Formats: sequence, structure tokens, C-alpha cells
Amino acid sequence: MKLLLDSSSSLLFSVLLAQLPLFTSALPAHTRRPHADFDKLTNQTRHLQKMTHDLINDHKGEPVIDHHRFKSLPAISSRANDLSSLELKPTLSQLHADFKTFEHHFEWLNKVTQKHHHNSASKLGEMISHIRSLISLLQRQMLQVDAPRIAVTPPSLPAQPSQWEMNQSTQVLLQRFRLFCDWAARAFLSLKSKTQA
Repeated sequence: MKLLLDSSSSLLFSVLLAQLPLFTSALPAHTRRPHADFDKLTNQTRHLQKMTHDLINDHKGEPVIDHHRFKSLPAISSRANDLSSLELKPTLSQLHADFKTFEHHFEWLNKVTQKHHHNSASKLGEMISHIRSLISLLQRQMLQVDAPRIAVTPPSLPAQPSQWEMNQSTQVLLQRFRLFCDWAARAFLSLKSKTQA
């Protein structure tokens, strides 16, 4: 009789163990909060905006003559109603492509700045690292929502600009990037509000 009870107990235990995966799969999975990632994206973008502002201050007193120097830079929309009509996937894809475009421009600027031994080279290098970190975070967010990547072609930029061209390029790039970061941070906040709705 005791042997029968023992074998029944072990059989019941075996059945329960076999059913364990079914029980655990029925439990609600822990999902990442997408708005937490948007907070990180917004904060990193604001930090980049501050870094850009500091670099612009380093170049105060240098006049900007050629405001249309870079036709390869992203166009920035400044209308408030554009923010309310943003869609999640296409906006993430476009922001990713735009940050990649700026990354290519700043990598070029960093190389020519080092050739001219300009004192802002180390700050530019630090800013490029932050841009890359933000792009990685953005790619992770894109994977979560299955947003497609837009192919970005590296721009054709002069290999050996003069000191004057380099100064003009620095000013224009920094000013355009500061405006872009402001727009991107607002876009991330708008997308966050839509994921919470």
C-alpha cells in the first residue's frame, strides 16, 4: 500500500513538472516600458544640445558668412502642428537617418579640425561618442517597434578645407545641430505621449 502511494505521488509530481512550462507561459510577460526609453532618448538629446551650445560659445566672434554650406544636412521642420501629427515608426526611422547624417558630418569635421590642431578637437570627439551612444539607443527602440532603417549615404565633403572654410563649417554645423537636437527632443516627447495614450 505504501509503495502504491509513493508511486502515485511521484506520478503526480511528474505530471505537475511536465505542466510547469504551460503555467509559466500563461503568466503575463514582463514588458519593457517604451516611454522609459523615450525619456533616455530625450535626455541624451538635450545633453547633446548643451554640448553643442558650449562648442558654439568656444567659437564666438567668428562670423558666419555661408549659412547654406551644407546641402546634405537634414531639413528641420519648425511648425508646432507637425509634432502632433508624428507617427511612431517613420519618425524613429527618419530621426535615426538624420542623426547618422550629422554623425558623418561631425566625423569629417573632427578629422579636419585635428589636421589644423584646433583646440575644439577633443570636445568634438566627445560629442561624436555621445551621438553614437544615442544612435545605439535609437536603434534598440526601432527594433522594439519594428521600424525600418533608412539607408544613409556618407556625404561628399572636401578633404582639405582651409582654416577659414573649417571655421565656417564648424559654425554652420554646430548651429544646425543645435536646432536639430531641439526638434528631435520635442519629437521624442511627442512620441512618448503617444505610447502612453
